Amino acid sequence: MSIAVSGDYYGAGSGTEAYAGKFIPVLWSGKLQVKFYQSTVLSAITNNDWEGEIKDTGDKVTIRTIPSITISTYSKGLALTSQVPSAAVVELLIDNGRYFQVVVDDVDDIQSDLKLMDIFTNDASQQMKISIDTAVLLGIKNLAHASNQGATAGVLSANVALGDGNAGDGSATLASVQLTKSNVVEKIVGMGQVLDESNVPETGRWLVIPAWMGALIKQSDLKDASITGDSQTPMRNGRLGQIDRFTLYVSNLLPKVSANTTLGGTYVYAGTNDAITFASQITKVESLRSTATFGNIVRGLNVFGYKVIKPEALVQGFFYQ
Repeated sequence: MSIAVSGDYYGAGSGTEAYAGKFIPVLWSGKLQVKFYQSTVLSAITNNDWEGEIKDTGDKVTIRTIPSITISTYSKGLALTSQVPSAAVVELLIDNGRYFQVVVDDVDDIQSDLKLMDIFTNDASQQMKISIDTAVLLGIKNLAHASNQGATAGVLSANVALGDGNAGDGSATLASVQLTKSNVVEKIVGMGQVLDESNVPETGRWLVIPAWMGALIKQSDLKDASITGDSQTPMRNGRLGQIDRFTLYVSNLLPKVSANTTLGGTYVYAGTNDAITFASQITKVESLRSTATFGNIVRGLNVFGYKVIKPEALVQGFFYQ
């Protein structure tokens, strides 16, 4: 391990242990403390089919949808009626931007035994992903189909209670559903039922949950390996894997209402990649000399946009522990 040394000189009269010219070193570890980042999930739960060429905020991607063809009953000798299929056009606006700018002072750059600019820019890229994940997970709140959320979810049965988070944060009419180790799997199966009733394909389904919900799953009946069908219980290997066709992802970035009662809770999402489209582009990364100090600046700009284009393929739960 390399050691960078700095220190102070003390003159006579500084104390019984100090004398003129004594150098007391301060040791700085050359190994940085490991930094942990919050998990990001956008790449796993969205599609970027229309990312295209994005150059700046304010750009627009036009998405053409597939029209629904009407099926008619036929009888012998019936004169056929033609239809002209038409479908709405969905516009994906690239109207969000995030940036970073860091400066490395020449003095620090010369005296440090670390590659400070590399460290700072690597951290900036991680923070950029966290910032964008947070924005999108908040932005899709309440955009699932009306039949795929609320106290009576299910377009056919209307019998799945997923909590009502539509009233707005802090409203007295919010109503979340309490999850326990006894009912957490039941609610996951219920979210799968809601997708089934909307004719959403079974393949590629995902579920994003908070850490506390993952802990409840590990305490539920699924801790029994004979039920999961795995060789080891989730209590042994720590993996949640798949439950009722959902691939599970744990995120600490899900939006929540702070009150830990029926008036508060965490928003939980389930769906397929067809539900949300996402487009992102690092449009500028540049290096320049600082005019305010002696140092080098590196800055970057990331523009992005997102849209729920198939709300029927997105399910929202509003739960508390």
